[in-house]
Amino acid sequence: MSDGKQDHAEWSVMLHGFVDGELDPIHAAQFEAHLATCAECQAEMETVTAMRSQLARPGIKWQAPDKVRQDVMAALSSERHFATRLDHGWRRVLRLIGQWSLAPSLVALAASLFLFFNAPNIDLALQDQIVASHVRSLLADHLADVKTSNQHTVKPWFNGKIDFAPPVVDLAGVGFPLVGGRVDYIDGKVVAALVYRRGGHVINLFIWPRAPERDASAAHDGYNIREWSQGGLAYWAISDISAEDLTGFRDRFIAAAGAESEKVIPAK
Repeated sequence: MSDGKQDHAEWSVMLHGFVDGELDPIHAAQFEAHLATCAECQAEMETVTAMRSQLARPGIKWQAPDKVRQDVMAALSSERHFATRLDHGWRRVLRLIGQWSLAPSLVALAASLFLFFNAPNIDLALQDQIVASHVRSLLADHLADVKTSNQHTVKPWFNGKIDFAPPVVDLAGVGFPLVGGRVDYIDGKVVAALVYRRGGHVINLFIWPRAPERDASAAHDGYNIREWSQGGLAYWAISDISAEDLTGFRDRFIAAAGAESEKVIPAK
């Protein structure tokens, strides 16, 4: 970062993330180094710390009346009961239609509807972390630790920094050029982050090991998120491009990564 009031506003944003323990190890270290030399941030840190101490005092936090708590718990119980009844209702419909041998197409239709209403949702807590890491990379101007479109430079750069080998492909030929890579910290683990662009928009692709197969999408805080898994790895792509473009990025990445893994080195 360069000096200036505009850049200092970015440090101020990082300060609150630092106090809340939301920064990854790399950004936390950068902020600590800045804090040691910035009197303005030191003063703001003292103010924020003092305010948090005041709010933590007994009697400061508002306690909800017992009646309010009872109403909330009753509402949650009713919601769980309704969801259970809905799930049992769908299973009963499937059994009845399955016994109707003259309408096999209806069985397929009912199964599709059941899968639609029971499709897995992207974990909200992970969505929050993905969005936070994406925004921090933009605010701190720290998109990449290794800035290059050469996939053969980015891939070996991860050696020794993470305990798995993420596939790295350049998709410039299909409109998603590779910008570089970095390490990040999400869901309690160090992960790989590949950075791509679509016109003037940034796509962060976070990768880490995970066995269960998943494929889902979501919109969160103005960003589109696309999750999938392949070859024992979890992939989370996030950007402000359209959901259709992000799905197109996913499809092209899967195709290119699959083609790269199938390459065979000829025998000498």
